[in-house]
Amino acid sequence: MRKHLRKFLPDHEAIRTNRWLAPFENTLLHPRLWHLNRRSAAGGFAVGLYCGLIPGPFQMLGAAVFAVAFRVNLPLALFTTLYTNPFTIIPLYLVAYRLGLFALGAESGTFVPPPEHGVGNLLEWMRAMGDWMLGLGAPLAFGVLLLANVLAALGYAIVRLGWRLYLIRAWRKRRLHRNARTS
Repeated sequence: MRKHLRKFLPDHEAIRTNRWLAPFENTLLHPRLWHLNRRSAAGGFAVGLYCGLIPGPFQMLGAAVFAVAFRVNLPLALFTTLYTNPFTIIPLYLVAYRLGLFALGAESGTFVPPPEHGVGNLLEWMRAMGDWMLGLGAPLAFGVLLLANVLAALGYAIVRLGWRLYLIRAWRKRRLHRNARTS
């Protein structure tokens, strides 16, 4: 499995020669950030899933900080944040809102749809959108944290299980191949 994932990962030399990353060379070139094994891959995947729900452009920054802090695979953490995009973020936040309502025991009928975007004043629509988002408040915030934790835990478990199943299959194939040669 490591062979397949290495095709997509940059090497140490690409990081070392990048002039923008030069000040962070000592931190970013830590071996555990680039080593690909079942623990680091599962951790990187979980970090990416967790940080993918951070709003705006801070997803990759958060994933990088968490990957460095937990010493998990950095490129995989950064790549995994891409599961959120303009098409998936709204359904994910709606799920998080519903999850937050359920977890907090609030009424589920309090959801107000977002304001419609008119061709008129963009500033007025942005202000209405901000008010709408603030109105969601605690259920959304708690739901996002809860959903991020659930996704991270599930992602970690799935990657660990998938890696383990891949290894068992490879071991069996190798054993069958070895037994066929000796027979």
